[in-house]
Amino acid sequence: MSFKVLDHEYGFKNGEISGQELNSENKIIHGDNLEALKSLLPEYEGKIKCIYIDPPYNTGNESWVYNDNVNDPKIRKWLGQVVGKEAEDLTRHDKWLCMMYPRLKLLHKLLAEDGAIFISIDDNEQANLKLICDEIFGGGNFISTVAVINNFKGRSDDKYIATAHESLLIYQKGKFISKGIPIPNEYLDDYKEVDQNGKYRLLGLRKRGSNAREIDRPNLFYPIYFNLDNGSLSLEKQKGWIEILPKLSTGENGTWRWGRETFVNKINEIEVRLVKGRNEFDLFQKDYLIKDGINKRIKPKSFWIGSEFSSESGTLQLKTFFDQKLFQTPKSVNLIEYCLFQISDPNSIILDSFAGSGTTAQAVLNLNKQDGGNRKFILIEMEDYAESITAERVRRVIKGYGNIEGTGGSFNFYKLGKSIFHEDGNLNEDIGVQKIREYIWYTETKRYLKKELTETVLESGYDVLTEEDHEETLLGLQNNTAYYLHYNSMSATTLNYAFLSNIKTKAELYIIYADNCLLSEDFMAEHHIIFKKIPRDISRF
Repeated sequence: MSFKVLDHEYGFKNGEISGQELNSENKIIHGDNLEALKSLLPEYEGKIKCIYIDPPYNTGNESWVYNDNVNDPKIRKWLGQVVGKEAEDLTRHDKWLCMMYPRLKLLHKLLAEDGAIFISIDDNEQANLKLICDEIFGGGNFISTVAVINNFKGRSDDKYIATAHESLLIYQKGKFISKGIPIPNEYLDDYKEVDQNGKYRLLGLRKRGSNAREIDRPNLFYPIYFNLDNGSLSLEKQKGWIEILPKLSTGENGTWRWGRETFVNKINEIEVRLVKGRNEFDLFQKDYLIKDGINKRIKPKSFWIGSEFSSESGTLQLKTFFDQKLFQTPKSVNLIEYCLFQISDPNSIILDSFAGSGTTAQAVLNLNKQDGGNRKFILIEMEDYAESITAERVRRVIKGYGNIEGTGGSFNFYKLGKSIFHEDGNLNEDIGVQKIREYIWYTETKRYLKKELTETVLESGYDVLTEEDHEETLLGLQNNTAYYLHYNSMSATTLNYAFLSNIKTKAELYIIYADNCLLSEDFMAEHHIIFKKIPRDISRF
């Protein structure tokens, strides 16, 4: 896979723009998101914890900015190979899917194993989007389709039903564990009970709903014994103690929510009360609002409703930065924060490859300010407003706007640059030697060179290279393999005995890139050397 490089334009920190590339992991990238996503692979493959995208909705408007991409020769060739002759007569649905498919493939590569992707979409493509997400992420990794109520009145110009919601498709990669969401304010009234451990509510220990009968789960039907005098509980029968069984309202044997082992481990969370209507004792779990210093979190529902999620809220939030209405239905910061609550930890990397006005970056910066986290954002925007709107909004969030205090933070702004290879397959040497080194290291190891050279040396069991013995041509070590790039932009290079005499690193295998090789195959086999030719036109030398 060929990549384009990211050209640094400026850095922003402490309210100031600098020409220097800052030590900031926040990125805003201006350029086609398909190419930009490819460029992120060397550094971020498998490392993005949360992806949120709000792709353009396919309403039939043929002037949408991604439409021309479908007519690109590369896309047409791909369609001919994958879709066949039917690709010659594309519907607008075909075009939209052809735009989304390769981008979702790259997003899947970038997503961490314990990460999740959230995709906002309307009914025009929701069904089609789910089909290709099932294919790319796997049907078993589908989490939910959430209905987000974004227009309380509904769209009055809809023909039959006044649509009041959009869909939010959520997929994981296989090891996602939801962190839940902060408990909503309307739930707080349920926590009326108080003891030395704080506020709590009572939850019946007897299971309700489906599979709540003894015949359904026999192992969850067992007696619990209660001492009326001192309030003690036991699974062992005691003389004079009251036996409590999980009985259904019909009198049939039911089940507890917990097995015996869980009951023993959480026995201090159990409270016994006399139920007056039944004139019998029953067991309840104390569900604390704050437990072990951590505020309670709950599972989000399959529909999200509230003024904070509405398009109107997103519009008002954006107007605090820019006077005029710039987008038809900008997403609310609260919506993105609600997604991040469930997935991100204080050091997560969050990606939005359809960045628009930069809402995702604001959500990330807000959460960092709230909990002192160090979440990082990566935004990609192909439109010309990437600097004047997307980056400008993020600048104002960082330094403050109106009466709102700034969140602090920094970012680097990049433009999509040159391709690493020319169309003839030869290396584009204009990108510079460092980018060439990074590319080779990634293609060989699927890792990023800049930050991982020292880590890789350590993981291989070798000492860190010092200034004195550092080999300029050494890329790094991994799995007892040493990788070298013997390269000179002004002349052809040759792998020979003279080059080998300068190698100081001990390894089981040596992979060496150069223009020519004068070593015999037998010699290289004996000394575990693999030569790889640098793809460039050396006839000019």
